[in-house]
Amino acid sequence: MAADRSELRLSDAERQEALDALSEHVRTGRLELTEFDERSVQVSGAKFRKDLKPLFADLPEPRPSVLGDLSRHDGGVARAGRASPAPAPVQPWRQRLASAVVPAAAVLAIALFFVTRAGFFVFLIPAAAALLAGMIVGRR
Repeated sequence: MAADRSELRLSDAERQEALDALSEHVRTGRLELTEFDERSVQVSGAKFRKDLKPLFADLPEPRPSVLGDLSRHDGGVARAGRASPAPAPVQPWRQRLASAVVPAAAVLAIALFFVTRAGFFVFLIPAAAALLAGMIVGRR
């Protein structure tokens, strides 16, 4: 029989993750500062994973990962299948090209600096490549 994960004690890292999630909710305007203060005191004093559940019951993502563990269990009994991680999003060709151009331009600039002795102006090449790559991707 699987152990009830809600009865496991929280680590400092898990408490910090919960505080970070609460901070994000303040930043996006879902929580007021007074609510954040109250909930953060409760997070700091939480001993068990189940203690965090009511603090995030009315909030969407982000949530601490330990709450994800609790939601994958029914009554303390683990479900048969493990959730597979979501596949990495495929980058569009423009983004892949842009991410390859900037390092290549930096290597080219270093090589030109030592071979041609053109001065420090060759280091404008990677800067220009970064600007061009940003325009290609659609970001300014």
